[in-house]
Amino acid sequence: MDDLRPTDPARIGGHRLLGRLGTGGMGVVYLGRTDAGALAAIKVILPEYAGDEDFRTRFRREVEAARRVDSPWAVPVTGADTGAAQPWLATEFVPGPALSDVIVRYGPLPVRSVMVLGRLLSRALSAVHAAGLVHRDVKPGNVLLAARGPRLIDFGIARAADATALTGTGIVVGTPGFLPPEQASGDPAGAAGDVFSLGCLLAYAATGRPPFGSGAVDALLYRTVHDAPDLDGIEAPALRVVLERCLAKDPAARPAAADLDRLITEDVPTGEGADWLPEDVVRMIADRAADLLALPGIDATVVERPAPEPASGRRRFLALAAGGAVALGASAFAAVRLGADVPGDGSNGAPAGRRWIIGVHADLTGAQRAAGRAQERGVRLAVERFNSLENQSFRLAVKVLDDAGDTARSARVAEEFSRDPEILAVIGPTGDATTAAALSMYDEAALPVLTVSALQITFLPRVNGSLFQAGPSYASLSIPIVRRLLLRPGVERLGVLIDRSGGQAAYQAGYATNLMTPNLTDATTHPRVVPAGTSELAPVIQDFLDHRADALFYAGDAAGAARAALALAATPFDGPRMAQHTAMGPEFVEGAGEAAEDWEFVAPFTDASAPAATAFTAAHRKRFGAAPAAWAAEAYDVAGLVARELAALAGRTAKSRKPGGGRSRAPSEQPSGDGRPTRFELTAAIAATRYEGVSRTYAFDEERQQLVGQDAYLYRVEDGRPRYLGPAPKAES
Repeated sequence: MDDLRPTDPARIGGHRLLGRLGTGGMGVVYLGRTDAGALAAIKVILPEYAGDEDFRTRFRREVEAARRVDSPWAVPVTGADTGAAQPWLATEFVPGPALSDVIVRYGPLPVRSVMVLGRLLSRALSAVHAAGLVHRDVKPGNVLLAARGPRLIDFGIARAADATALTGTGIVVGTPGFLPPEQASGDPAGAAGDVFSLGCLLAYAATGRPPFGSGAVDALLYRTVHDAPDLDGIEAPALRVVLERCLAKDPAARPAAADLDRLITEDVPTGEGADWLPEDVVRMIADRAADLLALPGIDATVVERPAPEPASGRRRFLALAAGGAVALGASAFAAVRLGADVPGDGSNGAPAGRRWIIGVHADLTGAQRAAGRAQERGVRLAVERFNSLENQSFRLAVKVLDDAGDTARSARVAEEFSRDPEILAVIGPTGDATTAAALSMYDEAALPVLTVSALQITFLPRVNGSLFQAGPSYASLSIPIVRRLLLRPGVERLGVLIDRSGGQAAYQAGYATNLMTPNLTDATTHPRVVPAGTSELAPVIQDFLDHRADALFYAGDAAGAARAALALAATPFDGPRMAQHTAMGPEFVEGAGEAAEDWEFVAPFTDASAPAATAFTAAHRKRFGAAPAAWAAEAYDVAGLVARELAALAGRTAKSRKPGGGRSRAPSEQPSGDGRPTRFELTAAIAATRYEGVSRTYAFDEERQQLVGQDAYLYRVEDGRPRYLGPAPKAES
């Protein structure tokens, strides 16, 4: 909860306002308390909607319908004034975390928890539908968890089932990734659409990922309409049956919410017990309730921000993180691997003991451990090189935390780095999912994060813009892929095989390649998407040949690429063939055998044998006794970039301290006592920089802070191993 602002009212409709819970597309949500002591969440409609009489009429009708919703699993309406200057709606306040927060922090829920969630939310939707409403935004962020069960919230875009939509023609209402296909296509969604959204929510709760992936909105909507949901990893037969029925593309094939309640036979919690949830989630619920219920008394509202005083929970963390004064509570992270190279005396050879720290957030023990370890070495080498330079006013140190490729651990790593005031920047995380899980914490702490290997097309925008994608996205890589495969004589049609075994990386790479082909060439495409776990690819390969494909791009994992290569080798096909860089490595070569020969890869990482990497490779061999692996040079580059910007900021700080050396600073802009720049200053410096690295030139797009440029590298399997061929072809200017 945030403090009230000077422009916020002190009271609304008999509620004394205590703080801001959030803002949405149509209004601000406050936490309020009645004179009798009851808490409520109060949504106040924005003036631009309040002045629209048609909106007021629809809002009044929908409030009246919402009052009829009667379920213990849907928050009830406790008050409203649709005729006020700014209309408002109050609902019961539930002091529990959103399901989305729980999954990000702790990962997927057990099967029983998901089944209980599904049964109780189906009852909530039954009540919504019985009241003549369609919710239209059933998603993890609109479900709060309490000890006795979930609560469905936010009827802000709900509408009467027989009413017209509140939006203009062609605008999709709701949250992409949790929309039903009919709504994703721009058609009205009825009660069956809420059931589909509930199926998406339950699949997310069971796996930790949305069933139609993430990324660009148009890609999400396309997959929702055309693709089977990703239910990989859900083994419980009863749960799979529920999800498959809810996620049917045809609305008529989905069960009604009331039928879904009968379909799920899991016992529901009774009394005050919370045995339906894992213990760590129960603790989170208790902590969140304690934080949010530590509220002011019934005295008059003070709208201006009070003087600093001890606070609890997340508000205390955010206030202190912004000022760089949070102490590190290491005991809470005993399960996370910490690098042992931060000297205990704090000196690290720096003049006057000044030592500033770069964090490395990496997967060192999970599925991407090879990339994570290579990046850790690259950062260490860059820091050692910086520390070897003379006349530096400070020295750098490295602190390493391992998220093991797990999203819940990634969030904990981000929290530890964010709380440590000595950490000025973080290199990492290694993967797309772990990056997404960490971003909220990093952004709230305004801590600059540079990832070289999280290549998702887009991440959700954040307030402070702390993420820098220092590697080409899957969309950017599609450009050299298309040019390499199709700009050659006799190649007119590209077969694009998207294997869902490769997850979102595969889908985004395949989708972008299919999209870019007609934009860059005169060629056409024949795309095919196969479900995760498809072991027999020969029919798909034959389908490509039947459709006269004379080039092939496989987007997926190494095992699937090997199967595709073996299937292709059994045909007369002799055209160019390429696999996504995620499949490049020993597993593909060993699995495909001789069929792997001549397969190519466009990769975002350079090679030790590249001419520009000669000096770096020699230093890496000397320091670690081996040539650098993939991603080491890229991590070396961004660590060097951070070191250079820190040195430049330190120099400016020293200059400004001299008489007449620059303008005076506001207190919020002041660096620390040892001249260390603020995280905000470093973020701004990185955003404006241009840095010549070993692997590429680094500069970032102003709007999304993604890497500018299309530098990528070409590899081909020759004599049983991928060999570096040189830079991949770029688009013409």
